[in-house]
Amino acid sequence: MRINLKIIITFILVVAADQWTKFIAQQEIQVGEVKEIIPGFFNLILTYNPGAAFGFMADLPENIRPYALAVTTLIALAAVFYFFFKEYSEDFFAKCCLAAILGGAAGNIIDRILYGKVVDFLDFYIGSNHWPAFNLADSVICLGVFALIFRKPKKSE
Repeated sequence: MRINLKIIITFILVVAADQWTKFIAQQEIQVGEVKEIIPGFFNLILTYNPGAAFGFMADLPENIRPYALAVTTLIALAAVFYFFFKEYSEDFFAKCCLAAILGGAAGNIIDRILYGKVVDFLDFYIGSNHWPAFNLADSVICLGVFALIFRKPKKSE
């Protein structure tokens, strides 16, 4: 089993786009500032999330959170690598989805290394109901998972 250059490029592009958008957000937005983009629906904000995607585990005690996040990350990465090298070893589309998921995970891991938290800046809402802030990496991870779930399997599968 070989890894196609397009799969590596997918991974690199996701990491680069994620880190670039986070860099721009940190340059253009102050923590606590709200930049209204689509009134009543979408803002740019800057937050640093100590938890996982969409604030998951953010409320865990400070002395437990890093270990819980590390264990969860390792389990998730092990699952992605299992699917990449075993379940979908001959499925190019699925491997591209998994490369995108890994790219998103890598983008958030880079944040944890640099800041101890993940940079979030996308704020979607209706009225006073806000979805938890997130970033490009979170979006790509979700899209990759949904694409895998709803993909049309090849006839040989």
